Amino acid sequence: MTPELSRAARALLNWSQVRLASKCGFSEGTIRDFENGLRILRPTKLAALLHAFELAGVVFTAGGPSRTNLSEGEPGVIGSNEM
Repeated sequence: MTPELSRAARALLNWSQVRLASKCGFSEGTIRDFENGLRILRPTKLAALLHAFELAGVVFTAGGPSRTNLSEGEPGVIGSNEM
């Protein structure tokens, strides 16, 4: 999970940083700093972040297409070679 993937997943879900933080049990500052490259998350926090996105229906794949205009809970795909 990279900051870029986090921003892309939030965009697919139309989530704010505040909403993502709430879903993960983090502070908004943690999400903001991570997505701005100012903080490296511990493996347990990265797992919580990934889990929040997956629960909302986001699917991460290596090199797969990305879809937009999703409503919450509708699956989306984000392609990446970095997971």
